[in-house]
Amino acid sequence: MARKKQYNETEVLEKAMRLFWKNGYETTSMQMLEKEMGINKFSIYASFGSKQGLFLESLKHYKSKVHAILDKLKKGTNGVEDIKQFFYDSVSSNFKDDNLKGCLVTNTYNEFSEKDDELIQEQMHFFMDNLKALITEKLQMDASKDEETIKKQANYLLLAKHGLAAAARVNTKAEIEDYIEMTFKNI
Repeated sequence: MARKKQYNETEVLEKAMRLFWKNGYETTSMQMLEKEMGINKFSIYASFGSKQGLFLESLKHYKSKVHAILDKLKKGTNGVEDIKQFFYDSVSSNFKDDNLKGCLVTNTYNEFSEKDDELIQEQMHFFMDNLKALITEKLQMDASKDEETIKKQANYLLLAKHGLAAAARVNTKAEIEDYIEMTFKNI
């Protein structure tokens, strides 16, 4: 008969996600995870299979938390203004918790851009492709934009979102707000 878990899997996953978010995948050791999660390696491996498995579950957990922000963008009917609000919404939590900066997905995207980890690369590309499709959809609400302009602006805004996530790690709230305002000045 299997032993009953002595911990709440969602709670330990939240702790792991925050640790990966703060430190990145490579810098986060199993010892750090054990200490932060309050469980031993055996329990981590039993529940998640490996450090990579735990990390992938952490990414899924993070994405479920930001789903509301993406859903708000998806349901919006104001085109470019919806994208701009998404930019604001995506960094608003950065100013509530000084230990967590930027976006876990963007941080991971940057950390794994040169690595051959197919599972993590797949997760990153899926998220970024979905975000670009949402941005494109919102830009298409402006009938004055042709397809070439929409494509270029979608690429620009996706890159600006990457830059915003990186800037949110070190810049002040006022600097971030100026960045967002300037990004949308000519869109």
